[in-house]
Amino acid sequence: MSRGHPDLPKPTSTVLSRNLLLQKLSVVDSDTVRRQRVLRLENAFRAKIDSHIVSLPTGSAKFQEFKTSPYVLLIHARQKSYTKVSEIESDILPAKQFSSMETSAGKMVEEVVLPEYGWECVVSTMHSINSALDGKKQEDGLFRLATLKSGPRCLNDEMSENFADAIINNYFSWASEANVTHIDFTYGVLYGTKKQSNKKDWHILRNIKEKYLSAITIDPSKRWNCQFQDQGIAVDVAVRIGLDWWEHLGGEYCFIEVFSSLIRACINAGASDASDHQYTISDLNDIVDTMNISNNYNVSLLQRSQLPWLFLMARHFCDTLVD
Repeated sequence: MSRGHPDLPKPTSTVLSRNLLLQKLSVVDSDTVRRQRVLRLENAFRAKIDSHIVSLPTGSAKFQEFKTSPYVLLIHARQKSYTKVSEIESDILPAKQFSSMETSAGKMVEEVVLPEYGWECVVSTMHSINSALDGKKQEDGLFRLATLKSGPRCLNDEMSENFADAIINNYFSWASEANVTHIDFTYGVLYGTKKQSNKKDWHILRNIKEKYLSAITIDPSKRWNCQFQDQGIAVDVAVRIGLDWWEHLGGEYCFIEVFSSLIRACINAGASDASDHQYTISDLNDIVDTMNISNNYNVSLLQRSQLPWLFLMARHFCDTLVD
């Protein structure tokens, strides 16, 4: 099924405002409950991150452990006009470390954040009724379930169909487990926007409709959710990407709380780049620009030198970042 399916919704651009981000940061900073949550998340993230850093490949690792592609090495060397092996060696280690961190980062975020917002992490074996689940939360008459992916382009056609099958085949068991008649299932993506998605996530909804047409009560045509009802159970299924997921998890301020805590855990306060610094990436100066922040703006959760990092992180959750 191609990306051009006629029922596919056309996503609008997600726009984020620096001023709104700073306003929300001020609210979190001045709210004791939210502030304490940020500090708990910070400590939990730092413990997970420090543990992971110790396990990353180091310069003492054997070459085979880096699992490099000979083709990529040569193309990269051509791009950089390298003549010495020592030149490319300095690029191999950080590249492998980025790859290793990307693999584990999503799981780390799940384990830290879900419990803080009242969800339970789901640990399951392959081919079990819960193998498609990463988190669950039982409310009065409603069982919330979620599978989480690290980015907006993680799925292929086969995986989309497998998720649809998992929902159709297991919803009755999930409802029985929680003794409810209403399931809310989220395919959640930890960063990105609907516009950045490869749209394979939406095809989960399409597959549900095609496989269970007689039970569909909300059609996924031109929308990012659907519903079916059968055996006395209503099942809502939604695709929530980036900011949509964080708001679903913890409300309007969840994104700011999580990323304030991550920045505190990872970025020391200190000197920032000079205002006239020219980055190699063409639009990075615009992304991290702090020139329009009032001199009177002051919060204790993030220092001024850490605010460019907030904007850099926020750019991963929008198609356009404005003042």
